Amino acid sequence: MSELTHTRLWRPNLIVFISSACTMIVELVAGRIIAPYVGVSLYTWTSIIGVVLAGISLGNYSGGKLADRWASLRLLGGIYLLAGLSCLSILAMNQLSDLVPNSWPIVVKILVLATALFFAPSAFLGMVSPIVAKLAVRDLAETGSTVGKIYAAGAAGSIVGTFATGFVLISWFGTRAIVWGVAFVLFALGSLLLLSSRRRLLFLTALIVATVSALTIRTGWLRGICTLETNYFCIKVEEREQDGKPVRVLILDRLVHSFTSLDDPTVLVYIYEQMYAEATAYQAKRQDDMRALFIGGGGYTFPRYMEALYPDSELDVIEIDPGVTQVAYEKLGLSRDTSIVTYNQDARLFVEQSPSQVYHLILGDAFNDYSVPYHLTTREFNERVRAWLADDGLYIVNIIDGPSGDFLRAYIYTMRQTFRHVYLAPTIESWRRAPRSTFVIIGTDVPLDLGAFKANSYLTGRLMSEQEVDALLAEGKVETLTDYYAPVDQMLAPVFRDQMSNASSED
Repeated sequence: MSELTHTRLWRPNLIVFISSACTMIVELVAGRIIAPYVGVSLYTWTSIIGVVLAGISLGNYSGGKLADRWASLRLLGGIYLLAGLSCLSILAMNQLSDLVPNSWPIVVKILVLATALFFAPSAFLGMVSPIVAKLAVRDLAETGSTVGKIYAAGAAGSIVGTFATGFVLISWFGTRAIVWGVAFVLFALGSLLLLSSRRRLLFLTALIVATVSALTIRTGWLRGICTLETNYFCIKVEEREQDGKPVRVLILDRLVHSFTSLDDPTVLVYIYEQMYAEATAYQAKRQDDMRALFIGGGGYTFPRYMEALYPDSELDVIEIDPGVTQVAYEKLGLSRDTSIVTYNQDARLFVEQSPSQVYHLILGDAFNDYSVPYHLTTREFNERVRAWLADDGLYIVNIIDGPSGDFLRAYIYTMRQTFRHVYLAPTIESWRRAPRSTFVIIGTDVPLDLGAFKANSYLTGRLMSEQEVDALLAEGKVETLTDYYAPVDQMLAPVFRDQMSNASSED
């Protein structure tokens, strides 16, 4: 290498810093890119982390072999160009997902997609450190110091990449723009490292970059599939027909979360919403100034329902994602003049405050597919909910589980430690045979007057007796979910593993 290149471009610590930062950016973005297709679960992140680490390991090994034989800035530049190209391939997620058969088990699909998209970038970026270390060591007496600085620079890059992605980049630019930015940085660094080679090679590199860039823009890979991408979800809104009527569908990652009629806010599609409506009517007969708190806003379907039928009620919504609230205003019919008050924060932080008032209804709908915020399932959380609930109030929540019922049993058992009466209603009668089902659970200190419900009520028609619930709890091991022990992901793992990827909506 020339002396000019050696003095102006050769910054080994900076080079490793950049490659490590790019690796972590790609790893964190991977979960957001895959989520709309396979959801977010323990399996998703396990697969991504495992694939990235496998790529880095192979890259370290291969990079060391290459370094011993051909270590040079030209080799390093070529590896950066390959890393940039492999990062651009991530943007082909839409096309690749179509090639993976829907009949495959969801776990296999996750592994295939994660490997196809993220293994190569991780492997190429993993080659950088051993080659840089080989080039940087000039004096054997200072090998430890030199290699130590390179490792430290790599760790610092990983830290910066992690914080920048989680706190800034995703919310500012979105995942696809971030991937393109990483590819551009890698292309630029690779081109600089190739400056010492012949101009023909540099020209060829520029031509490849320009061609790939034009292809990326022309195919629309940068646009993605999200109506709005936030730190929490890929939010999509679609137009569909339900029972011959137009509705708007809110999709959070891959889960169909709500159906909303812009013309009639009293339209409820899901059975669990019908059960919520029946419990709300029950409470409305007993309360003149009903107050309700919603844990999770989603499409604001049920808050709009209550606002339409019970205009004098006080309605508060805790929705962690401001983007979901924004979409509800812009595309799901939530009026800017609504009396519904929204708090964009984590529900746990909200209920940890000293109660400023009590609610007659607290309705939980914050569990997204199999991605369950475990801190909203624990005994400690239930106790805080109880503090905000009126003496005769109802805490109603819907959860998803399969026929084994591991999570269901734990959730009911935990609820019983806070509330004197806990009721369980499956939304489908065949839940024992279904791969997954939705259940409505009600916790209260005052027993329900079941005679006050309509004879054809969804809720009372499917409500399990106390003896049936006891028998369900006796079917297997039950755990108390606490802030210190809540293995919710593990409890739901068998359900998720058996669920095929084409099952994207709940009952």
